[in-house]
Amino acid sequence: MTTTAPPPQKSEAPVIHPREWFARVMAGEHPHPPIARLVGIRMIRAEDGVAVAELQADPERHGNPMGTMHGGVLCDLADLAMGTAVGSILERGESFTTLELKANYFKPVWNALLTANARIVKRTRTICYIECDVVDDKQSLVARLASTCMILRGDMAAGR
Repeated sequence: MTTTAPPPQKSEAPVIHPREWFARVMAGEHPHPPIARLVGIRMIRAEDGVAVAELQADPERHGNPMGTMHGGVLCDLADLAMGTAVGSILERGESFTTLELKANYFKPVWNALLTANARIVKRTRTICYIECDVVDDKQSLVARLASTCMILRGDMAAGR
């Protein structure tokens, strides 16, 4: 006999506005998102469509089979910064989802403090385009990423 798990349920917890949530994280009143804790990302600031996040690259933790930092970890770092930048400009009742993510890698990383600097380039009523530069501790460009997000409202934003 085969059994299936019940469908996942939406959380009944009250939704916190992204700007309030970030302020609580920075004040130590709320934990960083699970992916940030898993990878080791620290959110530094977010305001008015700009966000900064940091990660200490560690080849023992973040390495790919060649020994350099895995590109997916760079994507996680930039994606968190870009999502936080979008969250910093949302109105009450709005949420968002990523439609597209593009990454260009310029140099390998082993051990370095990486900083992701995300900024909104253009926001319309329904779409937001964001870019993010990831630099090392010598301010050398490691990667440039871009994301397109869809702004959600009403039932589409509920529970997100």
